[in-house]
Amino acid sequence: MGMTLTEKILANRAGLKEVKPGDLIIAKIDIAMATDISSPLTIKVFKEMGGERVFDTEKVPLVHDHLVPAKDIQSAEFSKMMRNFAQEQGIKYYYEVGRSGISHQLLPEQGLICPGDVVLGADSHSTTYGGLGCFATGVGSTDMAAAWVLGETWLRVPESIKIRFSGKLPEWVCGKDMMLLVCRDLGLEGGTYRALEFGGQTITDMPMYDRFVFANMTIECGGKNGVVFPDDTTREYLKGRAVRPEAEWKFFEPDEDAIYCQELNYDVSDLEPMVAQPNLPGNVVPVSESERVPVDQVYIGSCTNGKIEDLRIAAQVIKGKKVHAKTRMVVVPATEQIYHEMLTEGLAEIFHAAGASIGPPTCGACFGAHMGVMGENEVGVFTTNRNFVGRNGHTSAQVYLVSPAVAAATAVLGVLADPREVLN
Repeated sequence: MGMTLTEKILANRAGLKEVKPGDLIIAKIDIAMATDISSPLTIKVFKEMGGERVFDTEKVPLVHDHLVPAKDIQSAEFSKMMRNFAQEQGIKYYYEVGRSGISHQLLPEQGLICPGDVVLGADSHSTTYGGLGCFATGVGSTDMAAAWVLGETWLRVPESIKIRFSGKLPEWVCGKDMMLLVCRDLGLEGGTYRALEFGGQTITDMPMYDRFVFANMTIECGGKNGVVFPDDTTREYLKGRAVRPEAEWKFFEPDEDAIYCQELNYDVSDLEPMVAQPNLPGNVVPVSESERVPVDQVYIGSCTNGKIEDLRIAAQVIKGKKVHAKTRMVVVPATEQIYHEMLTEGLAEIFHAAGASIGPPTCGACFGAHMGVMGENEVGVFTTNRNFVGRNGHTSAQVYLVSPAVAAATAVLGVLADPREVLN
């Protein structure tokens, strides 16, 4: 029986010849990551379990990203607890404020994730790493604490959904727009405990920054993991970046007779920019069909669309223009390296001249904690991944999910807008 890409990765790390959906396996872990908001409980459980040392100090990266810079005393104490744990354990990949970033962009950027890996993250969007052709999923604090002790985890092998894209993308349409189609068609639960496997010529032609979006938003469909087929583009991204030698990378491909529980096929040749309307990532329509509501805040950033390429696109749209007088714009690069690139390339000057506020790398506004949360009855246009009720601030706030190009155009016009309206 043929295996899917996910099944091949899990079989390899479980030391098995083959696996099938429903099998319970024990898999070796390559990375077990926690953040400032998830590590305190994980550390507590780790010690309650009798844990003394993590299984490998090079495989437990700890990242300050959610409540940073510390927004209050409690968040400062969270960071302090993780900081002390990293020091006492001798954690090699410890990322402090000023040298850190949003974990799901930081770890690939720093070369810690490789094709064929099994990666656990104490955050739901840890699925992002699957953009590099690995198995990556989010787990709770108890499972993470056990992983820190044992260096392995138990898993039920998921069924897989085959998702293929064909056609050449029109100008100003990107991976975010494509993934919103998947969210529309699968809904919140259509991918529950399933692996979403992304391929097709359109994705083959895409750069890495767009590929990460598919794996990132897999969880918005309920997916256990999302994975993009690794190829030469993956290899080029990792060269000079990966901390492990190429001989350790595993470029798996699904078998021709692999069994999938569902298939989705898209031709994107005529796709236009898409919008996820309140209050679901799957409530998706073309921007041309979305109500042109006045927008209070535009937010560009997050683990979904805070990469340097996203910022370049947004800057291209807004260059030489001004943020609408009744709209505020917040730009948050995903990592300190991206922040540096934004400065050296002149993107920061473009945003500043337009009237945008530029913040440090943080997850803050994406989960409604700080640095750009929404007030009562406000309307926001975000490049993030979720727009549930109360997700980004007040429960009455209405948030729309879009690409960086749509976000920048919206900032200029003050209403939901197609970038072609601004540029043509």
